[in-house]
Amino acid sequence: MKRATYAAVAVAVTLIVIKGAAFYLTGSIAMLGTLMDSLLDGAASLLNLVAVGHSLTPADDEHRFGHGKAEALAGLGQAIFIFASAGYIVFEAIMRIVNPVPVENSAVGIAVTVAAIVITLALVAFQRHVVAQTNSLAIEADSTHYRGDLFMNLSVVAALVLSGLFGIRWADPFFGLAIAVLIGISAAQIVFGSYNQLMDRELSEADRERIKAIALSHPEAINIHDLRTRTSGTRSFIQFHLELDSAISLMNAHRISDDVEARIMEAFPDAEVIIHQDPAGVEELTRLQRV
Repeated sequence: MKRATYAAVAVAVTLIVIKGAAFYLTGSIAMLGTLMDSLLDGAASLLNLVAVGHSLTPADDEHRFGHGKAEALAGLGQAIFIFASAGYIVFEAIMRIVNPVPVENSAVGIAVTVAAIVITLALVAFQRHVVAQTNSLAIEADSTHYRGDLFMNLSVVAALVLSGLFGIRWADPFFGLAIAVLIGISAAQIVFGSYNQLMDRELSEADRERIKAIALSHPEAINIHDLRTRTSGTRSFIQFHLELDSAISLMNAHRISDDVEARIMEAFPDAEVIIHQDPAGVEELTRLQRV
């Protein structure tokens, strides 16, 4: 995860330098849009570097569940930056629609953008590998930015070709607006994911059903209830009540619970599992007593 954050910062700095030079030479709003996005990617990647380092800090006396939610907070911070950049690009694009300006040195801009696409593809491939291994929200958010950059860079090429080579002046601000929309959608996705983690949203229904199936696959497990799940950074937390034969010993109940826990952790390697053993039927008995 740390290597992924270092790579993202290095790529962002590289893209900022070459896109800044290309914008200076071309004056393209589409190029400005992708430059602003790279500037914000750089800021977000730096934020990620700090957040990921903090989130990987082991649990301590004051944070018994670890520091994983630092990633979600970083995601919200990134979203603020991204929304701001989208607004700025919209403003600049509208100004260019009102007062069209020709794009210059479009060949330079096209060459820079193609180079940016190649660099970004390499980074996204590495980030996807890291996300598959760690399920990191912060790295996923960063990867979302850069995947969006691929489409933005393609639109910049189209804008430079139409505006610079064919003289269609409205194409540059039009593609700038399209880039702003893509940036805004990416920000909304990050906000949604961060909000769900901060609010302790349950794992997907498919994962919950998988947990139930694993628990009940044990031949001595009768039922489970009160399944609760959540995520924090790269870790998941799973807890439930496991119903067992009321006649077995506490030692046997403990053994069965440990077996079930091991099976679940095999399927969810980064999970912390807490199981409470109940005599079968106790939940229904308690309900009837309350009535």
